[in-house]
Amino acid sequence: MEPISHFFYSDRLKLQFWDYGQDGKPALVLVHGGLDHARNWDWVAQSLSRHYHVYALDLRGHGNSAWAPGAIYSMAEHVLDLSALLDIINEFPIRLLGHSMGGIIVLNYTGIYPERVRKAVCIEGLGAPSGHPVYGPASGRLRYWIESVRKLEKRQLKSYPTLGAAVARMKEANPHLSDEVARHLTLHGSNWDPDGSLVWKFDNYARVLAPYGHHMDDAVEIFGQITCPVLLFWALESFLPLDETDPRMKAIRHCQLVKVPNAGHWLHHDQLDLFLRETTAFLRD
Repeated sequence: MEPISHFFYSDRLKLQFWDYGQDGKPALVLVHGGLDHARNWDWVAQSLSRHYHVYALDLRGHGNSAWAPGAIYSMAEHVLDLSALLDIINEFPIRLLGHSMGGIIVLNYTGIYPERVRKAVCIEGLGAPSGHPVYGPASGRLRYWIESVRKLEKRQLKSYPTLGAAVARMKEANPHLSDEVARHLTLHGSNWDPDGSLVWKFDNYARVLAPYGHHMDDAVEIFGQITCPVLLFWALESFLPLDETDPRMKAIRHCQLVKVPNAGHWLHHDQLDLFLRETTAFLRD
């Protein structure tokens, strides 16, 4: 069954979320990662909707949600948008599931509003690696952000002459994907230009981390406020290194780590059965 599209407003932006149905069941909200879209969750949502009323958010600047007016996509604004959606759903304490940047958003919300979250699942969503420029001195953070945005301003928007070419690019970036999954993600993650070519839906400025809101000490403090159980997945073939000494991970008091073999960053596609089995068991009361 196809999910139903809804729109709402947050911070004066028109944002989309998808409703996978099952009224009367406990709510579960899914938050995708950066440069992605909510329909990435279709396989996960359809399976989990047997037990939950599943919703999936298109983050600002992604999917069919509005783009930010400037060049900043901050963590604070993403958490604000999630908060606005959860107030609409209005079922607390709620279950949350996030991938990558979506996982960071979920953990931040859970630490800020611990009484509102029953359980949280996070896929590789602790934050940028510790050596990233966003953790440096303020002058370096601002310089990194300015120079990154200036490069994007001069960058020609990438387009693909055919659907097949766009699917091939999707598989190049995510080699574990099947042809079927890559085609589905491409169709829902791109728009047709008048000349017949395809362009990705996400705002290119969303590639650049904001120059504020990424202090390691802040993340440790916020994650330390989480009181509910957290299930953290990490793929053993991910481009993001797993560091079990990461202070952000250690700050989460009730954190269960699952290491996933033969999978990359999109482990919920690469090892779907394993992911669903672990997630279903964890979310069950």
